[in-house]
Amino acid sequence: MSTAKNSAPEELLEPVAEKIEPAAVEVVKESGPAKAECEPAPSEEGRVSHENPEESAGGVQPEPETVDFSDEEAALAAEESEDLDLGEEVAEEEEAAGADGVGADLASMNKSQLTELFADLLATKPVQTLRRDAEAIKVAFYKLHRAETEAARKAWIDGGGDPEVFQAPTDVAETRLKELIGEYRRRRDEFLATLDAHREENLQAKLAIIEELKALVGAGETMGQTFSTFRELQQRWREIGPVPLTAVKDLWETYNHHVENFYSYIKINKELRDLDLKKNYEAKVELCEQAEALLLEPSIVNAFHRLQKLHDQWREVGPVAAEHKEAVWERFREASGRINRQHQSYFDSIKEEQKKNLDLKTELCEQVEALSKEPFTSRKEWNKASDRLLEIQKVWKTIGFAPKKSNTKVYERFRAACDAFFEAKRGYYNQMKGEMELNLQLKNEICVAAEALAASEDWKETSDALIALQKRWREIGPVPRRHSDAVWKRFRAACDTFFDRKNAHFSGVEGGYKENLEKKRALLAAAQARGTEGLTFEDIKEFQRQWGEVGFVPIKQKESIAKQYKELVDKMFSAIRGGEQQRSMDKFRGRVASLKTAGAGATGRLRHEREKLYSRVRQLESDIATLENNIGFFGHSKNAEAMIADVREKIDRSKAEMAATIEKINLIDAEQE
Repeated sequence: MSTAKNSAPEELLEPVAEKIEPAAVEVVKESGPAKAECEPAPSEEGRVSHENPEESAGGVQPEPETVDFSDEEAALAAEESEDLDLGEEVAEEEEAAGADGVGADLASMNKSQLTELFADLLATKPVQTLRRDAEAIKVAFYKLHRAETEAARKAWIDGGGDPEVFQAPTDVAETRLKELIGEYRRRRDEFLATLDAHREENLQAKLAIIEELKALVGAGETMGQTFSTFRELQQRWREIGPVPLTAVKDLWETYNHHVENFYSYIKINKELRDLDLKKNYEAKVELCEQAEALLLEPSIVNAFHRLQKLHDQWREVGPVAAEHKEAVWERFREASGRINRQHQSYFDSIKEEQKKNLDLKTELCEQVEALSKEPFTSRKEWNKASDRLLEIQKVWKTIGFAPKKSNTKVYERFRAACDAFFEAKRGYYNQMKGEMELNLQLKNEICVAAEALAASEDWKETSDALIALQKRWREIGPVPRRHSDAVWKRFRAACDTFFDRKNAHFSGVEGGYKENLEKKRALLAAAQARGTEGLTFEDIKEFQRQWGEVGFVPIKQKESIAKQYKELVDKMFSAIRGGEQQRSMDKFRGRVASLKTAGAGATGRLRHEREKLYSRVRQLESDIATLENNIGFFGHSKNAEAMIADVREKIDRSKAEMAATIEKINLIDAEQE
């Protein structure tokens, strides 16, 4: 019979969690002395730390609170996530106590009901059973809290409030919830302290059992009394709970040593011992099969934890016959090793992914820091930068955790950069508020001047004065948004009052309207008879000038004659532009072809040409917008109609030029493909 010294070497045992509490070896009688054939306890080296594997990998630590950006942006506002977990030991206590959660429909409760439910649970249930309840109540509470905050913000903005100065209302229910969470943590800490004290008591109790076990060797009692005492010590050892982790290894080795001494001292009946060894062998084969089945477990983490329980059971099983000992241990060790390697590989991949997440988050921090240092000088630039920052924040939320030691630091860096940006933005808007208030005062003064002219009957001079006021109005910058619409309507009403009166005055002059109608019809007939052959822009301009010199026509024919005029002018311009545009495009195609075949530097010259054309398109767009805006300021007099026609002609020319320029850009793009 082999002794314990011939068992599988300690260094071959795959690492398992340090929480393993080895049980005593089963003892049976034998006719002669023999030593226990026990597998060794795992060595201290290579053991897996008794931490939650996800936490040790840095993968499940709670993300720091969402960046509390400025109120007007409300980008990532969220409550700080606080750890309510009691740890693995308390989770096992909770599972043993059958804690299945509150069993209530939390989604149907309001915040007051949730806090009262939490208070009731604290008063009626053990703290070690409240983890799931506390987490569920907190999630449900802050879901309601965030919804109320966003509703208050929206109501503030809809009521004309400034988003930048919005302050969330004080929440009495939130204060109550935080008090309850504080009480929960205090009781949790007391419970954990009690657990530590119990572990120390368990250690002293097991040390006392070892002393009693030592005393059995050489005792003067009968064989029956010795076995009875030995089995009683084994049972007491098993019933004692866990001990401090730092003492597990030495305690187990000492206990196992004295069990072996007892086997060497006592003569056990060989037949009964062989039966006991066979039973132990069958039990260990079954443990091997269970360990091998764990290789098919979809969850690597679950497989790892279940393997630790199998190691606990292995230590509870007594020794096996010498001829099976090495083989069965090697089988169990092999399965354990494969599961441990899968577990380690799984968390290595998590760590690698977290390193990549750290790089991505660092890059986002750098982008926000660069954005916060930009010297933006206009509202448009700040709004564009804000949109960019919000996009960066959305990207941040899609990135997983960084390594545990860096996750909080990189988050604080990101939050600080975002805070710096919005602080600079608030400073800009605070400065802008003063300027806009001054602009409001200036525009109110213009309104007063326009209202004073509204009743004037000096049609020419008053028209010129109002047009000058309109020009001054456009030169003044923006006013506060809440006053913008009202002050503009006031100014426009004053202008419309005068020009409506002016139009009413001149609309009564019907004397020459029919004659003007006949003159315009004659101009249309002459232009149509001339045709478009050899037509030039000067011819069109002369036709428009003659048309503009003719006064008003009867109101009933005004729309019809104007429509005929517009259609004829459009036809003239189309005829001229069609020929000129085609010649221009043919000439440009030749130029592009020569640039393309010019050898080295051809691509750069084509790119330069395209940039010039693109700049021209942007300039034309701006000119067209300005011209179209100016039309709204013209009155309805004879001279105003001529000016409107001239502006519309400029708009048409600009649109035609923009279309031709865009066609040239497309031609360059096609050549570069």
